Amino acid sequence: MQFEIKGGDFDQAGKASSKIKNRLKQLDVDPAFIKRVVVAAYEAELNVVAHAFHGTMTAVFDKDFISVTVADSGPGIENIDLAMQAGFSTASKKVREMGFGAGMGLPNIKKNTDELIIESKVGVGTTLFFKIYY
Repeated sequence: MQFEIKGGDFDQAGKASSKIKNRLKQLDVDPAFIKRVVVAAYEAELNVVAHAFHGTMTAVFDKDFISVTVADSGPGIENIDLAMQAGFSTASKKVREMGFGAGMGLPNIKKNTDELIIESKVGVGTTLFFKIYY
């Protein structure tokens, strides 16, 4: 499954992760697993909406795991270690006023995944890959 994500489009935020959730339900996957996947996918999707210009989310369903790759074009992450700290946020005032940007996105992704790789180049964008085993 592949989805386009438009930066700044909060009306569409969560659509990709919702479709992944529906697919997992069709596959009759354990609800606890679905919750982990949806939390991680939603947080990654929202990061693109809140911080980037554009992105794609690709979900691959394997018999042993699901993997999700989110690649965006945007400002990139200057310090990944700092961004992984709960509460750290570079969200704009506007994003925070809408109730987003609390600095829990990346920490929540890490908490809910078995593997997480983040690559980012300032001024170019970020690619996030995670895997969760059934």
